Amino acid sequence: MDGRNQTTVTEFIFLGFSGVQQLKITLFVLFLTVYLLSLTGNALIIIIVLMEPMLHTPMYIFLGNLSFLEIWYTTVTVPKLLATCVSQIVTIPVAECVAQYYFFFSLGATECILLAVMAYDRYLAICNPLHYAILMRPQICLRFSACSWVGGFIAPLMPTILISQLYFCSPQKINHFFCDSDPIFKLSCSDTFIVEAVGYTCSSVVILSSFLLTMSSYGQIIITIIKMPSQEAKKKAFSTCASHLTVVTIYYGTIIFTYVRPPAKYNFTIGKVISVFYCVITPLLNPLIYTLRNKDVKKALKKALTRNKLLLAKNM
Repeated sequence: MDGRNQTTVTEFIFLGFSGVQQLKITLFVLFLTVYLLSLTGNALIIIIVLMEPMLHTPMYIFLGNLSFLEIWYTTVTVPKLLATCVSQIVTIPVAECVAQYYFFFSLGATECILLAVMAYDRYLAICNPLHYAILMRPQICLRFSACSWVGGFIAPLMPTILISQLYFCSPQKINHFFCDSDPIFKLSCSDTFIVEAVGYTCSSVVILSSFLLTMSSYGQIIITIIKMPSQEAKKKAFSTCASHLTVVTIYYGTIIFTYVRPPAKYNFTIGKVISVFYCVITPLLNPLIYTLRNKDVKKALKKALTRNKLLLAKNM
């Protein structure tokens, strides 16, 4: 233990973006707008996938899972972010902070695994199309989805248990807008070496393994596409996975920068800014990219809108 005030604390205070007091209202409006658009866009994808029989395929079942995940992923952190923009003091009990840590990293790990599964699905569809219907039949698809969720929620369990055993001392101010790992460790008056090592190992294994599996699938896809004799076939193959690859690049780029590095290298200011990308921006990009770049989703959306217009016309 160091020379800080050793009074055990029961709650933390989020500092958020305290260095930009004059921009807090602007940030609040911006983050709230993005949050509401993200919730609406992802909910819309889920509804479309459920309602349209033409989208009852493995690719869109996984997409529906991803959209459902993004709703909860952003909801774990953004409400506290919004609160720090409009309130002078935003607190969180220690137990609730540990719970937020667990759900944030569980959902993050689930997303990593799910993105790898989606890449594997595209690999089978493009590189092994003749056996795709058998290899990715509905039962297998549901098992992949279930394993993504179960694996994601198991991954951060040990670090969370270790964090719950830590003692925290004054000052109780978290230099962040949610209970991220490094800001929590910074406030502990216990020895955090073991929990930091376990947390760093778990996050690195989940992120890097899923990233390598994803890139391996896309590597095989690119090789297969290059060998295709028809330019039209190449274009169609690229279009089926371009949107997914865009999401993967943005998401993995930010989380690898943040979590796959020695804990001592953490910069809180840069960390908060990068966190905004994967906590706020990426969940919005998911529905935008998949709807704007995907012909099937746009066709299903137009079909649903046309159906609603006809129903309204009949009722008038």
